Amino acid sequence: MRNFPSWVAGKDVESARHVYGISARAALEDTFGALSLKRRLESGQLGEEDDPRIVGRCALADPETVQQALTAAAAAQSEWGRTPLRTRLRLGEAIRRRLVATRDEFVELMVAEGRPRTASHAEIDGLLHIFSEQTLSWCAELLHREFSYGGRRIVLRRRPDGVVCVAPPQNAPHSNAIYGAAALLSGNAAVIRAPRSLPLGVMYAIREIIAPALDDVGAPPGTVNVVCGPPMLDDWLASPHVNDIIYFGGSEKGLIFQNDCIAAGKKPILELAGNDCAVVWRDADLDVAVRALTEAFNASGQICNVPNQVVAHPAIADELIDRLRIAAGRVRPGYPDDDGVELTPVLARESFFAVLHEALAGGAQLVCGGRQLEVDGSPSDTGYFLEPTVLRIDGLARSRELAAVRAETFFPLLPVVVPESGRSDDALLEDVLDFVNTNAYGLRNSFWSEDETVVERFVGAVTNGGVIKVNDESHSGFFPYLPSHGGTGLTGGVFGEASYMMIRTTHLQAVSLREGS
Repeated sequence: MRNFPSWVAGKDVESARHVYGISARAALEDTFGALSLKRRLESGQLGEEDDPRIVGRCALADPETVQQALTAAAAAQSEWGRTPLRTRLRLGEAIRRRLVATRDEFVELMVAEGRPRTASHAEIDGLLHIFSEQTLSWCAELLHREFSYGGRRIVLRRRPDGVVCVAPPQNAPHSNAIYGAAALLSGNAAVIRAPRSLPLGVMYAIREIIAPALDDVGAPPGTVNVVCGPPMLDDWLASPHVNDIIYFGGSEKGLIFQNDCIAAGKKPILELAGNDCAVVWRDADLDVAVRALTEAFNASGQICNVPNQVVAHPAIADELIDRLRIAAGRVRPGYPDDDGVELTPVLARESFFAVLHEALAGGAQLVCGGRQLEVDGSPSDTGYFLEPTVLRIDGLARSRELAAVRAETFFPLLPVVVPESGRSDDALLEDVLDFVNTNAYGLRNSFWSEDETVVERFVGAVTNGGVIKVNDESHSGFFPYLPSHGGTGLTGGVFGEASYMMIRTTHLQAVSLREGS
């Protein structure tokens, strides 16, 4: 059984209380038995630690340990922040090497906590792009530039904000803990909270990947700290040591937290909900588009950067919807350690059916799906999984009356909106551009068309969102240089934009040095 103490100031901090992780397979096979075992262990009834259903445990940090982590980060940051940029870029290289070296072990732990194997590998691939040589070199340019002007040396540099606290989301805590730790590369120190529901992968990520990489470049103890415990946002807001807080979550609570941060003098960095829009034009390569749109069902749609709504040109709508119906039928539930499994359990099943029934009552057509499934894929009124569901909604203007289109739904539901036919393509494109730009969310947008003029109009006119992808076989995939997170509107708050975390956790400082001074 893996055992993870808290990691504070470069040392283990043990605790009398622990959080235990039970394998996702065991929880699906016998939910009551798995929860009962977890409850007995966490209440102090020991003697079952060798049960094969137990993945591991981690120390439950007390309030003193939480404060020690913040103090340790503040003490380390003053030294780490003065470390040359070239050394901090070596940290990125060291993290990349550790990701490659630990990949198999890291994935197995993610799978044990419920992430399907395919999705786990995809998250590692995304992290490798975030810490790629190309992305690091681009961020280095943004962090430090020098010019000569009028007998002066002009330096434009981004300085670290200080201590950055990271609260990874429960839907993808493992990779987002490392994504948040990218703030270290700009000279910040960090405190990471491992969520009580899924703490083991986050503990592993910091202890086995980030901390050894910091050791490789000689960073001081306390540059990164990780603790597991109840929500710590109030502690972070009240602490004089904290400068930035990276918050993942729903838009409603996130925007309230944004105001709390500003009132407390902290920088809020929000990674909130997504309601990504994908547009398939009349001349699109439908094979490519369908591959990307089917990502709507990855992890049962419980990921922010998947397609949430599709606008299909009327000329190809019938064929696209038929292809999506076939593709959705191939997506199946299962145990996360089984190969090829994409679906994960959905807790918000009542919300799914409420949204679905509202859409159908409002005139939407059910193309496929709409049922609960057992782990073997059989329909059931008690299954933890939801069948991949495709809706057809006719009429662009009225589609946002339905929550299925208007809001982030966070389950495997893909509405296809078909605009009214009989209008010129120029007029239709203007309506589609307005539809995309008036989306209250703004994470990613995708577009498929072979017409270069149409593509240029789309790219030139769309202002909403942090990323636009054109004619790509993946809506969600990451690439070097491309920002992995961040967006506008309800996705990123009033300060939202495409996000490189090592840039978002800095501030610009200009220096003028007169020659001979």
